[in-house]
Amino acid sequence: MKALGARLRGLRAEAGLTGAALAERAGVGQPTVSKVENGRMVPSADVLDRLSDALGLDGSTAREVRDLLVAVMAASETAKASSEALDGATLDEAVRSARLVRSFQCVVLPAMLQSAEYARHVFDSAPHTTPEVVGRAVAARVERQSLLYEPGRESVFVLTEGVLRTWPGSPALMLAQLDRLMAVESLRTVRLGVIPWRRPVPVMPRHGFTLCDSRAVVVETFRGEQVVDDSAEVAAYEETFSRFAGAAVFGPEVRELLLQVMAEFRDLETSATR
Repeated sequence: MKALGARLRGLRAEAGLTGAALAERAGVGQPTVSKVENGRMVPSADVLDRLSDALGLDGSTAREVRDLLVAVMAASETAKASSEALDGATLDEAVRSARLVRSFQCVVLPAMLQSAEYARHVFDSAPHTTPEVVGRAVAARVERQSLLYEPGRESVFVLTEGVLRTWPGSPALMLAQLDRLMAVESLRTVRLGVIPWRRPVPVMPRHGFTLCDSRAVVVETFRGEQVVDDSAEVAAYEETFSRFAGAAVFGPEVRELLLQVMAEFRDLETSATR
């Protein structure tokens, strides 16, 4: 976008026109010219043609600026697609339409439970991201979490204790994250379970997954998300989730475990500041 703006600004200077004069010739507002030239606005094809005509560009130069516009628009679409893929648009759609959500995770906290800073570290670790894409993805993830508070919905999360101990950033970040888990666990619409390390897992976990009602399961992999709606497959994941839930602790026991892990992170934080 900045390359297009800089090129147009240079062409205007070559033509000896002020921004106001170019705007008047092109029949657009002077703020439009300013925003385009400073890379704060992508002009429509019509506006770009008006500016090109007002600048008296020859055919070759006009094609050059049109090609720059095409490149800007393509980059914008790529960034949008990257943001949607990064934040899990597939999972988002499936979760929003479900009344019962059951999620098992063995490495990373479920998206619905992540604090903004934890989510930022998750997104930063993805390849080919930009600060703008990460920022949009974090905002979308936090907004989605309002579903946890809606009456008529039920969310059940089962984690291995390893999830609580796989931490990015700093002990302070994890203390804030664990505090959020304590708050969410108290919601009437949420059940949070953790499989303690002292208990064997009933099935060796291979990946995280989220069941949306009894109609679909979203399987999470390194390459993205896969929605499975085959009834036999969904039933198999439901049975597996039940086995993981059976090995987990809930209620007072999970709160006690969370407090224990928080105490250990406080010790880490104290050690780091000495």
